[in-house]
Amino acid sequence: MVKQISVFLQNRPGTLANLTKILLDNNINMRALTVADTADYGIIRMIVDNPEKTLKVLKSQEYLVSETDVIAVEAVDKPGSLYEIATVLGERNVNIDYLYTTLKQGKAIMIIRVSDIEAAMEALSNGGFKLISQKELCE
Repeated sequence: MVKQISVFLQNRPGTLANLTKILLDNNINMRALTVADTADYGIIRMIVDNPEKTLKVLKSQEYLVSETDVIAVEAVDKPGSLYEIATVLGERNVNIDYLYTTLKQGKAIMIIRVSDIEAAMEALSNGGFKLISQKELCE
């Protein structure tokens, strides 16, 4: 299981730069990142090397921030890898809320938010997929 930090930002020029400057100033390293936006705001979802410190720093700067448990699973870089993961989860009636990817030492890592994290972890492990820990992802 991996801790994901979500930050809500106004959709204006410079807000992402301000956020990342705070992370830089506090020596916080992002390992994965996705940005979703609407007309008025954006949601930054990120995996960082120190989630506890990140929460503390961003809250002290009055950012609206939350922490969510997600799964990081290694995926083979070939056609059908996502199909295999989605099939295993679907067979266990686990819904994928969203996912995004990152690379770690040339390997694709899928960051997945699911409806039932324990069932998903069990299904993926039993299906032969390698789950990646927070520590492994941030090394």
